[in-house]
Order: sequence, then C-alpha cells, then structure tokens
Amino acid sequence: MPSTSERHLYEYAVIRFLPRVEREEFINVGLIMMCKRRRWIRVALHCDPARISAFCPAVEIDSLRSQLDSFTRIAGGCPGPIGSLEAHERFRWLTAVRSACIQTSRPHPGHTSDLDATFARLFAELILPVS
Repeated sequence: MPSTSERHLYEYAVIRFLPRVEREEFINVGLIMMCKRRRWIRVALHCDPARISAFCPAVEIDSLRSQLDSFTRIAGGCPGPIGSLEAHERFRWLTAVRSACIQTSRPHPGHTSDLDATFARLFAELILPVS
C-alpha cells in the first residue's frame, strides 16, 4: 500500500460543450482526470439545463447528457474496444483533439498526494458555477 504522503503525477482535462464548433465558444460541463501509475481515472459532469439553455436555446438537453455520459462509461471501462483499454489509454482517447460539439481542453499535469481531493477541488474550481 502506498504511503499517504506519496505524490502522484496526474493529468486532467476540462470537458466542454461547443454548440457551434466554428465559433469556438464553449461552456465547461465536466472534468476528466487520470493517474497512470495508479491506473486511476475519474470523470464528473455538471450539465445545468438552465445555464446550457441560456448559452444555446436550441440544445436538446437529454441528447447532450447522453453524449456526455459516454465519457463516464468509457472512463469506467465499459465493454468494448475503447473501454477495455488501460486507464491512461482511455484518457488519451477521450482527450484526443476532435471537431465535435463535445471536446476537451488540452491535458494539464500536476502532482498530488490525494487524487480524490484534487479531483474534487478542480471540479469545483473549473466546472461548477461561481456562486
């Protein structure tokens, strides 16, 4: 069992919704984070219908949620060719550059001794609305 003071290299990316890709305007809707050494990957989503509708009134929230849920399923290792990959490979696949209405930021690295606490902090800072 690793020491609680052991520092882990992690990477994270922000999951974004771009209703019109050509305009490059987006709203942050989720976070994905991975630690290769620990074979750890986590995704959390925050799909606020009021906020998203204000940003893009024509969006179908249920369809968007369904598309976003694919991040959670793949990160969780769902059956299939992508879900069966190692955690770091699933992270790379999910954060690959794409021209779609759901994209991720470039991955960013960091070090932490507590992956769960760091994930919660980043999610609160980068995804949840400012109160």
